[in-house]
Amino acid sequence: MSLPERTRFTVNGTEHSVSAEPDTPLLYVLRNDLDLKGAKFGCGLGQCGACTVLLDGHAVNACDTPLWAAADKTVTTVEGLASGGAMSRLQQAFLDEQAVQCGYCISGMLMSATALLERIPDPSLDQIKEAMDRNLCRCGTQARILRAIQRAARTGASA
Repeated sequence: MSLPERTRFTVNGTEHSVSAEPDTPLLYVLRNDLDLKGAKFGCGLGQCGACTVLLDGHAVNACDTPLWAAADKTVTTVEGLASGGAMSRLQQAFLDEQAVQCGYCISGMLMSATALLERIPDPSLDQIKEAMDRNLCRCGTQARILRAIQRAARTGASA
C-alpha cells in the first residue's frame, strides 16, 4: 500500500502541504489536518452551504470539493476574513445587524457573501438573494443576513 500523495495549497495566506488521498473532501483536511473549524459539516451533499469556503475567490462547498481541486490554489476560510485582530466589514455588519442566532450556518454565509461582494461591490437585493440561495439557515435570520450584506456593501467592501 502506498502513502497518500502530498497536496500543496495556500490557506488564509499560509502555504500548506498535506498528505491525504486526492479525493478526500477539502472540508475534512481543513478541519482535521489544519484545525480550522469555521467551515461546518452540514449535509455532506453540497446542499446547505455550512461548509462554504473560497477557492481562488469562488465560493465552493468544501464537503464535496476534493482535495485535488485545491492543489496549487488559494483557499480562504472564515478564519481568514479578519485582519490584524479586527473583523472584516462584513463580519462587523453581521454583528451590527444581529444576523447570527445559533451560528452554525454563519461561516458559510459570510464566505458566500464575501465572494459576492468581491465580484459585485454594490449588489442589488435580488443579486444578494441569488448569491445566498445555496446557503440555508434554519434559525430564521435570513432578513437580518440580507440587511447585513447590504450594510457591508454600503460601507464599501467585504474585507
